[in-house]
Amino acid sequence: MKIGNSDLDVHRLNLGGNVFGWTADEQESFAVLDAYAAAGGNFIDTADSYSDGGSETIIGNWLAKRGNRDDVVIATKVGNAAARPGLSAKNIRAAAEDSLRRLQTDHIDLYYAHRDLADAPLEETLGAFDELVRAGKVRFLGASNFSADRLAEALSISDSSGFARFVALQPHYNLVERAYETDLLPLVQREGLSTLPYFALAKGFLTGKYRSRETDTGSPRAARAVEYLDHRGERVLEALDDISAAHKTSPAAVAIAWLASRPTVAAPIASARNVGQLADLLASVELELSAAELGSLDEASS
Repeated sequence: MKIGNSDLDVHRLNLGGNVFGWTADEQESFAVLDAYAAAGGNFIDTADSYSDGGSETIIGNWLAKRGNRDDVVIATKVGNAAARPGLSAKNIRAAAEDSLRRLQTDHIDLYYAHRDLADAPLEETLGAFDELVRAGKVRFLGASNFSADRLAEALSISDSSGFARFVALQPHYNLVERAYETDLLPLVQREGLSTLPYFALAKGFLTGKYRSRETDTGSPRAARAVEYLDHRGERVLEALDDISAAHKTSPAAVAIAWLASRPTVAAPIASARNVGQLADLLASVELELSAAELGSLDEASS
């Protein structure tokens, strides 16, 4: 699957690195990364803010030990790290060097503005990104958590200034978070970008593990996941249960397969603390849902 008009050819599951160095130590992270690569995965998402750079460090160590940098597409982000906050040109240059060092590489394949921050004019931010692309330190650019208006403005500035433009958007989007479809989706379609949604499993809710507000799975996301446990959330879980049973798979696999089927989506982002969790995520790639099943999920989540 190609991202936008770039030459980045990626797996249909974008492996999230937010758990590396947080709920998964280096040994556990290596096991997940090895299993993902063995299944044909080649697309890893991280950020300089994840575990204060610990996620990038673990991924960099894995790339160095496996000697597979040329086989993997690495996406990381700038702007949200406590040590390197903001999207000023000075910070972007410094943060990129930090990420390159931690990742033990000479280039970042996809570099995102982590959030749309107002600490610098868009022209300055986009100019700094363009410098990195021209220097060969970054191949392509992406935006994360941008509104439709600001994304359109950024693309217009890039076009008028001759800057490298964003090829991808990373929004909050899943079966129970569908605001993306209102304003952003038409813009992304019109501009030829690809979407790489984060929280594909709604902070774990769409795995089906959270069916009571008293559920204790030991996950730090549990409190946020049960926020979706209302009448609509229960309808979605019921539809996921029915469809997953019919396919002899998991609710998580069905939820990700639905998301992967949506217009503009290149690869949903999902993370796994261990190889067992990864198996459910990978099952989504081969899962083909019928039009009736997709319609059932649409109706349940409306």
